[in-house]
This record gives sequence, C-alpha cells and structure tokens, in this order.
Amino acid sequence: MRHFLSTEDWSRNELQGLLDRAAAFKSGVKSRSLEGKSIALMFFNPSLRTRSSFDIGAYQLGGHAIVLDAKGATWPLEFSDGTIMDGGEEEHVREAARVLSSYVDLIAIRCFPQFKDWASEREDPMITAFAKHATVPVINMETIVHPCQELAHMLALQERMGGPIAGKKYLLTWVPHPKPLNTAVANSSLLIASKFGADVSILVPDEVYRLDSRYMDAAERFTAEGGGSVTLTTDVEAAYSGADVVYAKSWGALPFYGNWDEEAPFRAKGADFMITPEKMALTNNACVSHCLPMRRNVKIADAVVDSPAFMGIEEAENRLHVQKAVMEALATQGGAE
Repeated sequence: MRHFLSTEDWSRNELQGLLDRAAAFKSGVKSRSLEGKSIALMFFNPSLRTRSSFDIGAYQLGGHAIVLDAKGATWPLEFSDGTIMDGGEEEHVREAARVLSSYVDLIAIRCFPQFKDWASEREDPMITAFAKHATVPVINMETIVHPCQELAHMLALQERMGGPIAGKKYLLTWVPHPKPLNTAVANSSLLIASKFGADVSILVPDEVYRLDSRYMDAAERFTAEGGGSVTLTTDVEAAYSGADVVYAKSWGALPFYGNWDEEAPFRAKGADFMITPEKMALTNNACVSHCLPMRRNVKIADAVVDSPAFMGIEEAENRLHVQKAVMEALATQGGAE
C-alpha cells in the first residue's frame, strides 16, 4: 500500500504521471474513480484552499469527504509510543488511525510542526504515526513538506512554460513576514524544482536561513541524477538576474527554532527582500508565485501581484486537479477503477 507523504518517495516519472492526469482533469476529463469511496480530511491547522479543494475534488470523483477539526471537534491525540497518557491527550493515534481506516478509504492529514524541538519535529512524527497505523493510504495536506502544493506549482510552471522546466533558472527567495513560519513550502519548492532538473538558487538574507540538510541533500541528489543545480546565496542582484521563475516564501531560521527572539536580528537583514518590480526587471521575464495566503506589500508588492507575471491564482486552482489525481491514484492502486 502506498501513501503520498512526500514527493521524495515518488519518481520524477511517477510525479509527471500525476501531473498529466491532473492536466486531463483540468481540461474537462471526468472520472468516477471514487464512486462509493470516502476520505477523512483531518485538520490540526487552518485551511482555505486545501480544505475546499480536497472536499470538492472528492465530490467530483464521485466520493465523499468528511472534514474533522482535530483541534476542537475530536479528542486530543497522542502520537508517541510508550507514553503514559496522564496528560491532556485522550486518545492514541494507534486507535484513531485504525478506527478511521475502518470507515474511510483514504485519510488526509494537515499538521504543522509545534515550533518547539526541530530535532524531533523534522521526523514528521504525527503524519508518520498515522501512516504507520492506518490500514488505508494517507495523504499529506502539509506538515514539514507540502507535496500537493508542489504538484500544483509544477503544473502551473509547465503550463506557463509550455513544457519541462529542466535547465530553467529557478529562484526560491526568502521574503519578509512579521513572524517565523514553517519551512514546509520552502522545502517542497526545493524538492520539486530540483527533481525536475531546474537550476535552483535559494536567496536568503543570511545563511542561518539554510534549509534542513535532509532537503538540501535530497535536492543535490536529484540534480546529480537528473540535471540541474542547487545554490544558496545572499546576493540579491545575482539571484534575480536572468531568473525564469521566482517563488516567494518566508520561513524561520532553524538554528533558532523555538527561540525566535534570538532570530530577530537576522530577520531584520531581510527587510528589503520583498519582491518588487525593480527586482523582477532583472529577471528573464520570470513568472512569480506564492502558495497563498500571502501578505501584499510585505512579501510581494501589489504591482507584481497584479501583473501578468503572477501565477499564484493558477497554482491555487491547480490544487483541485492535482489532488484529484493523487486521490484517484491511491484509491485505485492495485485494482481497476
């Protein structure tokens, strides 16, 4: 049985197959591949696009989605094995995952890190526990990576560029935000761009914003196998110069994980990292995107967001189509539709 926890676990050809199926759905192809099937959407964190696109996608495939608010409408869950459960958690994931598996055909989880201890949280303990104990496929709706966003982003890029992005200059740029954020989308954009052969530059205000070695090493491995390159830089002009793609994301510096007051001086170095028309003028007529939600005139200037270069809306729409492809692939694995 296969899960969709990270694109690291899927080959480039397999991911392209999902993208091709998503493109078919977007073009109007119909499927009832989830007829008589159901999916549990379990949210430990807020959602607009993820919740609505999964719910609607399941319906369009003939299935049914049940949305569970894990922060208020279900019992608090314990994820660690061997724990003496004398605290606030009322139920262990061992039971919850198995019971849900007896009701539904797919389980999808959104659970952000707790911003306490990166050494343990980098192992993605919550969704890993669900995948371990569930007897149906589990889909990642964002934890420390966001694989569905990756697919939506790549589909939008292939649509914009009319084909593969191999050899294109791809800029992942840190952008300002009032508070430190999860590294999930940054990790994911690095994974998908490198897996598809782009020349990736990661622009940061200071090298303390280097992403976790797990994802940097994976990107190096992908480019060694399939072409492309990965570079970390603090040089704004060089990073934007000739870029074909600009992807905006803010994230917290991992050396200060859970001690964010100490990060403040480094965050201040990026005060002028907002994407502006002046920076975009250095690019090769690049398209620019963000996973949304996005703070206008903090991360990206209005003039850029409202220009034809911005593809964030296309990317968000593609969430519906790629998630239909993922749900269909997992729900029908090992058998006919």
